[in-house]
Amino acid sequence: MTQQPASADPFAQTDPFELAQRAAQALRERTGVETHEIALTLGSGWGGAADLLGETVAEIPAPEIPGFSKPALEGHVGTLRSIRLADGRHALVIGARTHYYEGRGVRAVVHGVRTAAAAGASTMVLTNGCGGLNPDWAPGTPVLISDHLNLTGRSPLEGATFQDLTDLYSSRLRDLARTVDPSLPEGVYAQFPGPHYETPAEVRMAGVLGADLVGMSTALEAIAARHAGLEVLGLSLVTNLAAGIQQTPLSHQEVVEAGQAAGPRIAELLARIAGEIR
Repeated sequence: MTQQPASADPFAQTDPFELAQRAAQALRERTGVETHEIALTLGSGWGGAADLLGETVAEIPAPEIPGFSKPALEGHVGTLRSIRLADGRHALVIGARTHYYEGRGVRAVVHGVRTAAAAGASTMVLTNGCGGLNPDWAPGTPVLISDHLNLTGRSPLEGATFQDLTDLYSSRLRDLARTVDPSLPEGVYAQFPGPHYETPAEVRMAGVLGADLVGMSTALEAIAARHAGLEVLGLSLVTNLAAGIQQTPLSHQEVVEAGQAAGPRIAELLARIAGEIR
């Protein structure tokens, strides 16, 4: 992975929590909103939900907020958006996820969730597009994340920071999501470092370890979110069957197309769930 020079990396010499506070203050100044009660990171396929949540107060290009940069991945909108919900609360929609494989370091990967906490959020909704191990989950299937396997070999926590992760993906929020759609399945998500797709053997290994879904995001963010005091809801969109389960080669274009096809349906689902979160 290519590393940025230290001089170009805002995380190299700055405390990451201080940088998150600076980002949150910039959001307050740019949006005029003092507190964002809920935050959502919209991964591949989920971007359309932002248009259904409520009234957009402000939309800011990510690089204009401290610590954020333009997304490296197609399917991410590259903005931070403040939205007023129907009940008057505000949602912060993060369309500028940094992936671990970009080489910017774990601090950059979790900057979005730390900024959400600094902006006043109590709930973090993390979404992604992923590969599925269950052949019954066709591409386009949304799945609640019940737990994860962090296979990156890294943690966003530094030093003697011992965080309990027993109910990391809130059972309360999963139950709430099922009041919106009782048919939602749930499964364990495994985060691999990427950017290459998993081999069939790695997918079999993940299955033996207990994974139902494989991807390249979310787990590190969820750990940091819990450490920051956020209640976490995770949702995956199965964009393809994982290597060795489907017989055709994997491609990013396939992921993008599956996300686009499922977009309107899952956007409505996510907007309805977000509207119920208290």
